[in-house]
Order: sequence, then C-alpha cells, then structure tokens
Amino acid sequence: MSLERTYRGLRVVDLSENIAGPLACMILADLGADVVKVEPPGTGEATRRLPPRWGTDSTVFLALNRNKRSAAVDLRTPAGRDAVLRIARGADVVVQSFRPGVADRLGLGFDDLRRTAPRVVYCAVSAFGEGPLGRELAGYDALIQAFTGIMEMTGDPDGRPARAAPSVVDMSTGMWAAVAVMAALARRPDEPGAQRLEAGLVDSGFFLMAHQIMGYLGTGTFPPRLGSAAPSTAPYEAFRTADGSIMIAAATDRLFARLCTALDLPELAADPRFRRVADRVARRAELAGPIEERLRAAPSGHWLDRIVAAGVPAAAVHTLAEALEHPVTVERGIVRDAARGRVDGLKQLRLPIDTGADCPMRQPPAPGEHTEEILSEAGLSPEEIDRLRPSTAMEGTAPPQ
Repeated sequence: MSLERTYRGLRVVDLSENIAGPLACMILADLGADVVKVEPPGTGEATRRLPPRWGTDSTVFLALNRNKRSAAVDLRTPAGRDAVLRIARGADVVVQSFRPGVADRLGLGFDDLRRTAPRVVYCAVSAFGEGPLGRELAGYDALIQAFTGIMEMTGDPDGRPARAAPSVVDMSTGMWAAVAVMAALARRPDEPGAQRLEAGLVDSGFFLMAHQIMGYLGTGTFPPRLGSAAPSTAPYEAFRTADGSIMIAAATDRLFARLCTALDLPELAADPRFRRVADRVARRAELAGPIEERLRAAPSGHWLDRIVAAGVPAAAVHTLAEALEHPVTVERGIVRDAARGRVDGLKQLRLPIDTGADCPMRQPPAPGEHTEEILSEAGLSPEEIDRLRPSTAMEGTAPPQ
C-alpha cells in the first residue's frame, strides 16, 4: 500500500503556523499532496525558533512539516501578496491560521483565493472561530484547555488544575482540519465551486470531552478531578508498586474478579461493598487502599505478569524513553528514519494510519529552501523573482498578525 498515491497531483498552499494548521497540511503531504509552505523571509515561521532543538532546528517544527517545500515571501508587500496568489493559482487547498480578519486585510481571504483558484478548498484555523465574539480572542492550546474545562478536571483531586502534557487541542484540531478538507474534496463532484471551512481549537477542545459533557448534560454532575482514575468505573487507575507504578483497567465486574484472583485478594471480590461497578465507583478510595497495599509488596514486572496472565488490561507507567524502546513500539514501527538531509539522523513519527505503508519521509525544508523553484513554477520570470529578493532576504521578518 502506498499512501502517497492518495492525493498525488493535489496542490496545497500552507499559510499556517504553530501546530494545528501545519499538522493538517503534513497529513495531506504524507498522503502525496504537493504542499507549498509560505513562510516569512529570513528565519521562517516563528515555530522554527522554539526550544528544544535537533541541531539548529526546533523539534516542534521538525515534527509537523515533513514532505513540504518552503517558499519565503513577505506577505505584507503587494509583490509578495501577488506572488502568493500566483503560487495558489489553480490550487486545490489553502490552509491559513491568521487571526480572524488578517487574511482579508492581506488580500488572501477566501474571496481573493477563489478568484485565482475557482475550486479551492479554503480552511481557516483559529482559536475561537470567526464570530463577532470569538474573532477578538487569541488562543493557544493551554488557553483552550483552561477555557473548555479540560484543565479544571485534570490533575490530582487535591492538587491544582493541570494541563494535559501533549498539545491535545492543537493536534486534534489539525486532524479535524484534515478530515474537513478530505470531506470537501470528496464533495467536489457535487459541489464543484470553492468551499470555505473553519477549524476551531475551541470546537476540538469541547469535542475531546464528548462523554464528560454528555454525562454533565444528563446528570447535572460535574466530572471530578481524579488523577489517573476514571469517573465511570473502578479500579481503573495507576497504582504504586515496589519499584514504580502500573495502570490497571479492571473496568467490568468480571475483570475485577480476575484482578482479585491475580492479587490473591479473594476477600475483595466477596465484599458486598465492591460487588458492582457502581459500588466500586462510590467507594473508590476504600477499594484502592488494599489493592495498592498488596501491589507495594513486589515490583511492577511481577504484578504485570500475573495481572496480564489473568486477562486483565494493565500496563507499566513508562517514562517516554521506556515507551519508545518497548518491543511493541518497535513492532509497530512508530518511529522511523527520515530521508537523508540537512538534519543528521532525523527520526519521524509515522501517521497513525500508516501501518506498513510506503509513506515518504522527506525532511522538513529549510526556510525558503524552494523559493526560486516554486516561484518559477508559478510563472514568475527571473526578473520578477529578482525584484522579490529584497523582501525574501530580510532576516527575522515577523508574520502578519
């Protein structure tokens, strides 16, 4: 299976920064689209300068921009704006993540792009959408986690609200943006004109909590802050052992009985206080105490062997290094070598749909690496390209806001 055949011949213009928009475009690039990333001249998009780094490159940028080409163009100049419109001539997809209203001021809004690309799928990524209230609000992943309630329900019961460590809102917004673009491309036979899409971080944040929100709407009860535990079943949380912690997911009555057998705790299985899931949820702390006391008597490996052999889902609470080195991770081929290039030994994570597929792993481009090539393809003459060079040579040009 070759994923890159999916969208071979598709042209995507990436006017986005940070995580969500670049991820959406990288998904399309992995599926074979020709993605042209337009960046500010000089050092490129701001994400390139974030720590930590792999060599001279930000690992955030490296993670989200493979299989793309880069053109350095100053969008704030008339010549730069015209160059982008020519790059986008006949484009299939444009993705931008400007603050609402900025693209229109630059002359790169939906109406501008559909004049040069009549069938364009135009996706605007923003924090709170483009309504009269949302358009005035800036936002990043952590702010959306706070706004939507994710942060308030995350963390230990007696601790402070916590941000989920992965950029779950940004990453899910990027995936939803890609899904929206794919759906729009599939509608083309019936909707041949240009299509405008929105991908909002706030929408993705709320959707991540679909079952918690449904629970609140149905019962009026707020989801409690439970650390690693779950509000709907128990024991379903991380427990300490003699040398670490393990996550146990005994979500059903049958699994709970098996767990008690594996831990040599038949009295828990027979205790009427813990007979049904609802009983165990109501007495979570009373149940967790004797389980953890037993687990603290031996190392994680000992208990995992017994619990997994009993058919109960369980896993060690790994460090990132342990997780990446685990045989199952290796078996799945999660991390792969990128093609040789300017970043020595670069590794990349495959798309989660890319099991065993032949997916390209071209390294993310240097800032403006393909500027002349892309502008020439767009029909600019050598003289026109030369006239753009004063703009494209400027160092540290800030992106439009």
